[in-house]
Amino acid sequence: MTKTEQLDRMTEKNNGYLFTSEVVDAGISKTYLSKYVKENKFERAAQGIYVSDETWIDELYVIQKSNPILIFDMDTALYLHGLTDREYSKIHVSVPKGYNTFRLKEKGLIIHTYDDELYQMGICDVESNYGNLLKTYDKERVICDMVAGRGEVEIQVYQTAMKEYMSSSEKKLNVLLTYAEKMGLRDEIMKYVEVMI
Repeated sequence: MTKTEQLDRMTEKNNGYLFTSEVVDAGISKTYLSKYVKENKFERAAQGIYVSDETWIDELYVIQKSNPILIFDMDTALYLHGLTDREYSKIHVSVPKGYNTFRLKEKGLIIHTYDDELYQMGICDVESNYGNLLKTYDKERVICDMVAGRGEVEIQVYQTAMKEYMSSSEKKLNVLLTYAEKMGLRDEIMKYVEVMI
């Protein structure tokens, strides 16, 4: 298989994206990648990330591929899970405590930091509107984060998300209450559970 065929396959496998690290790992030089990108009219989406001219840029996917440690949370996660139909105005992410957030803040992201146990709690994959897998928190964790950071979420989004979750046949109340306990929110979460179920 030629280098061009390899790059074509990578692009297809990655939904129209090429990643410099993956190309180099496959034994293809950056010089050849640069030539391929120019000839095939790829756009540079971020450092080390190129997107074909036939592909819509998935902003969340590009952000996460550039910063694999971040997890989407709050309004962004509510939207990804379909708990609100209102698209987020700012992108909210979580990172572990001690992580240097300077570059993320420069990009306009809203940053939440957690100790390792809370940072890891409830991570799942969700498909973006463009068909790419994104790391976010599960619905139960997002509901707990929303209650903990109530002032950060618009009241309409808050109410809609809570109603959507509590009326869902997919809700996992035992998981929700376990998370609430670990986050010191059990009493507050119980109020919603008792009223809405």
